[in-house]
Amino acid sequence: MHATDWVGERFTQPIGYFGASTGAAAALIAAAARPAEVSAVVSRGGRPDLAGSALSSVRAPTLLIVGSLDLDVIALNESAEPRLTCVHRIQIVPGASHLFGEPGKLAAVSRLATDWFDLHLHA
Repeated sequence: MHATDWVGERFTQPIGYFGASTGAAAALIAAAARPAEVSAVVSRGGRPDLAGSALSSVRAPTLLIVGSLDLDVIALNESAEPRLTCVHRIQIVPGASHLFGEPGKLAAVSRLATDWFDLHLHA
């Protein structure tokens, strides 16, 4: 959260968090702690379930990106989704595994994240 303070002191642009795997839980917890400063969150192959009770406090629009081959993480995202009270969406990337290492899959994640941030950071 020190990075959020540093950016907020120097720039006026809205702030978005991007977290992957367990880092997505950290991004969600940090967003819940800073609802006035964080304007959007993207989770890539994330574990929102690890954010626990913080999920219901997230106010920033949240995109959960999961690969279609990552069945365990899809289930974890779907079970965490009802606890998100903010604007949110689960986006499944066809043919992608947990690390999105298949050809073109990280590019798909990049496009999805960019579109989400463009929509919610410039609203």
